[in-house]
Amino acid sequence: MKNIIFFLSFVLFLFIQNSYACTNFMVTKGASADGSVITSYACDSHDIYGALYFWAAKDHAANTQVEIIDWITGKKLGAIPQVSHTYRVIGNMNEHQVVISESTWGGRSECVDSTAIIDVGSLIWLSLQRASNAREAIRTFHFLVSNYGYASSGESFTIADKNEVWILELISKDHGKKGAVWVAQKIPDGFISGHANHARITNFPKENKKNSISTKYINNDKYLYLPELDCIYDKDVITFAKEMGFINDNVKHEEFSFAAAYNPISFGATRFCEARVYAGFNKVASGMDKYLDYAMGENLENRFPLYIKPDRKLGVRDVMNMMRDYYQNTPMDMTKDVGAGSFGCTVRWRPLYWKVDDQQYFNERAISTQQTAYSIVTQSRSHLPDPIGGICWFGVDDTYLTVYTPLYAGLQKAPENFKMGNGDIMNYSETSAFWLFNRVSNFAYAIMDRVMPTIKAKQDELELSYMEEVNTMDKKADELYKTNPNEAIELVSKFSIKKSTQTFNTWYNFGNQLLVTFSDGNIKKHQGDSSNYVRRLFDKEFSTPGIEQPGYSEEYYKNIIETTGDKLKVR
Repeated sequence: MKNIIFFLSFVLFLFIQNSYACTNFMVTKGASADGSVITSYACDSHDIYGALYFWAAKDHAANTQVEIIDWITGKKLGAIPQVSHTYRVIGNMNEHQVVISESTWGGRSECVDSTAIIDVGSLIWLSLQRASNAREAIRTFHFLVSNYGYASSGESFTIADKNEVWILELISKDHGKKGAVWVAQKIPDGFISGHANHARITNFPKENKKNSISTKYINNDKYLYLPELDCIYDKDVITFAKEMGFINDNVKHEEFSFAAAYNPISFGATRFCEARVYAGFNKVASGMDKYLDYAMGENLENRFPLYIKPDRKLGVRDVMNMMRDYYQNTPMDMTKDVGAGSFGCTVRWRPLYWKVDDQQYFNERAISTQQTAYSIVTQSRSHLPDPIGGICWFGVDDTYLTVYTPLYAGLQKAPENFKMGNGDIMNYSETSAFWLFNRVSNFAYAIMDRVMPTIKAKQDELELSYMEEVNTMDKKADELYKTNPNEAIELVSKFSIKKSTQTFNTWYNFGNQLLVTFSDGNIKKHQGDSSNYVRRLFDKEFSTPGIEQPGYSEEYYKNIIETTGDKLKVR
């Protein structure tokens, strides 16, 4: 058993190191301060470009086919029939305020079907183009994987709309067996949940056609839209696990754990994945300290619940703060060991694991990380018309250093600075927000604690002003929508594009000023307008700044002495 656990941990090391590790949180209406359903998602990858995926709504002729391209590999997987009409998609939200996001956990290596057509990206964006609510999205998931097979590995999905939010966990059947096995659970109102590259659903209620149904009834609206329904699962989810030998034949439904069967727990699963969910929960709920040993991989039995009740109702900024985490105020704080350098860096360069004298070690894997392509915090609001009620707060690069920009569900085209095709992962663009934020972040990493107060102030300035403007725009657009919906949609679309441009221009100028202020280890400050501080050179006036040279921390200097002895001692 120890060898099996070691193997699973090692596989997870490789998986997190080389794949697309993501973090998601979900906030129900009753747990949010304004009655929104709030979700968050960080798309983390070293080779995915941070841009806004956008599809316009469209009618399609009969017998049209849609080509399926694997989101990760770019490989053509096949083609499937297109539906007659597809909805507009803004990132991971559609025009009906439906939100779908993911985190990959891989799972059992046997559960891979190379003959399948639908990959994880296609599953998300086809469903967003076809579903007007969360439950319809779940049914669309089932239709797509049942008819065309599932080509990716195990995933957790957030599926939300303006009334509810679900977590759905899915893994393919084995080679040649078309379909997937999955479980979806609705998060109870007043609670929050999260997932980060490890399956989180354990036990779930057996079908009773009241609060739980299997896929036998998923096409029957009478059961799918029962108000009390909080669980939907594939009818083969337990029998398939038995057939594959993942569980014993005598396991009963109430004893079955989806996570244990398809994604067994390991040290790596807790320390690199579950620890991120713990970190987010820990920011908004007291009592999480009792699960610290689980998050650190020291007690794999002490699993925390699928969902928890926060200490208070959460706003959008609270969820942004959950996404800006490097394990602050925990033993895993990434700024507190020598790897952070003298300036408290919050990230570590890959590889994630490394060896010294044949002993393997690792770096922490926090929510905030340098390889984030893009991240979102979404609001789905039932009290407003869909084009106004849905907001995708969109950011690129490291969540700790990004600025979230409000994009309404009524957005009619992708903003130029966030647009797919404006640069790519191998080609720099002067007008790309992704490359701009990367440039500023990579400058900041070297002197993190010196520049972060300035960066944090600018983040606050922009995001707080955007929130005030959104409140005003909500009211203005809602009133206009009553008499002229098209003008209201155009209004929020122009607002979203204007704010995107403002984010880019502000950060461009701000990044330049950071370089001026903090270059060469100095901190330069204006000394006022007195002529005593002005030089004349070639008939030009130049301000003479006040120069501070704070050097390094005392701890860093002590480390130098310990490693160099008397070499640098003044004699």
